[in-house]
Amino acid sequence: MFDLRELSSRVVAAPMAGGPTTPELVVAAASAGGVGQLAAGYLTPDKVRADIAAVRAAGTEVFGVNIFVPEPEPVNSENLARYRAELVPYARSLGVTLPDVDDLGDDDDHFEAKIRLVCDERVPLVSFAFGCPRPEVVDELRRHGCSVGVTVTTAADAETAGQAGADWLCVQGPDAGGHRSVFDRRTNPPTQPLDELIGEVVGRVPLPVVAAGGISTPARAEKVRSLGPVAVQVGTVLLRTGEAGTKPAHAAALVDPDRTETVVTWAFSGRPARALRNLFTDRFSDAAVAEYPAVNTLTGGIRRAASNDPDGINLWAGSGFGDAAEESAVDTISRLG
Repeated sequence: MFDLRELSSRVVAAPMAGGPTTPELVVAAASAGGVGQLAAGYLTPDKVRADIAAVRAAGTEVFGVNIFVPEPEPVNSENLARYRAELVPYARSLGVTLPDVDDLGDDDDHFEAKIRLVCDERVPLVSFAFGCPRPEVVDELRRHGCSVGVTVTTAADAETAGQAGADWLCVQGPDAGGHRSVFDRRTNPPTQPLDELIGEVVGRVPLPVVAAGGISTPARAEKVRSLGPVAVQVGTVLLRTGEAGTKPAHAAALVDPDRTETVVTWAFSGRPARALRNLFTDRFSDAAVAEYPAVNTLTGGIRRAASNDPDGINLWAGSGFGDAAEESAVDTISRLG
């Protein structure tokens, strides 16, 4: 079973669902001595299988796959209907017809099929977001040689992951871009600084730690690793690299001098996520409801119609977004390692 402490460059490329993480980005991370993770979220098992094959065809054997844990609480249809009504005028202005609430039920994102897939493929690293998998799931993965990681935002969640049999933890601080991996989508994400959170987790859970959240410079990466983590995980700083599949409007927004602020919003997906502030977050964050994954499906047509408009899409970004450079991911990861 692969041990993250064996990395020559102690950097993990974050699994960024929705397009930014590509097989090419995962291969680049490995080429730099780190490790990358494919993002299985929102993809069919067949697409994940194809991405795994692409990574291996490029000669990369050590890599990961990240899977979303299904929501334990069902969607509240009344909340969803109220938010849908808020979105209707904007959707109409884009020529988008929103799906009916009755068509926005709960969705487990092919969880069981993806577990079978990564077991069959004997993927070296399998990580989870949005919750902790059941102990029997962890046991099955480990039986197939998969090293299991769980993304946590509190020391209590880290203890839960340890009790479930996880091999390592991704400890995510408040400056992280994209979705915060809170176990309960309806809670406000913790604001405890990453350095403090690392200290608390390391003191309570005897597992290797990968630290994430706002890490975008060599000095910051080295400081964080000095606190005990075996590696740092970076995502936002890779968004402008040549191997990333970031939408052009998103990549351009990261260097727009008029965009200086990030906000945490439920408006796009129904789960808290950090993004560059834009007109969509200004208009809909207050009305948004914590009803993932239904909200993500609800806004999907809007995001597709506005794909070239930075004020209409989710500009996921951590606090270090200004350090994202237009270069090869190999160069970025080598510099941070």
